[in-house]
Amino acid sequence: MSEVIIRKAVREDCTPMLNLIRELAEYEKALHEVTVTLDDFIKDGFGTSPVWGAFVAEYEGEIVGISLYYDRYSTWKGRRLYLEDLVVTEKLRGKQIGKKLFDATLEYGKTNDYSGMVFQVLNWNEPAINFYKKYNTKFDNEWSNVSIEFKD
Repeated sequence: MSEVIIRKAVREDCTPMLNLIRELAEYEKALHEVTVTLDDFIKDGFGTSPVWGAFVAEYEGEIVGISLYYDRYSTWKGRRLYLEDLVVTEKLRGKQIGKKLFDATLEYGKTNDYSGMVFQVLNWNEPAINFYKKYNTKFDNEWSNVSIEFKD
C-alpha cells in the first residue's frame, strides 16, 4: 500500500469530505438525514467564522478518510474537543487509516490545551466500538441524545 498522508483539511477537500460523510450516513442507514449543502459546509469550515476543523487522509491523490471536530465547552471540564465524524471509505477500512486520523486528532487536542475529547458511537456499530476500546475510552450509557431541529 502506498503511503497515506494525514493533513489538515483545506477548502478544496470539502466535496470529497461531504461524499465520505454521505457514505457514513448510508452505512448508518440515515442518508436522508444529511441535509447540509456544500456551500454551507464550505462556509462553516472555511468562512469568516469557521466552526469546524478536520484532518483528511489522502491516498494516491484521493481523500479516503476524515476526522472532523469542533470546540465544545463543559462547565465541569472546560474546553473539550468534540469528534463529530471519523470516516474511512469502506474499501480501505482495516488498513490503519482510521487510527492515523484518530491519533492526529488526539494529538491536536493535547497540543492545543483541550481537557479531553468526546464523541458518540452507535451502540450497534461493533467495529467502531472495538476500535475505540483500544484507547483509554469511557463509554457512558447513562445519558440520552437529545436534539431540536431548526430547519427541515
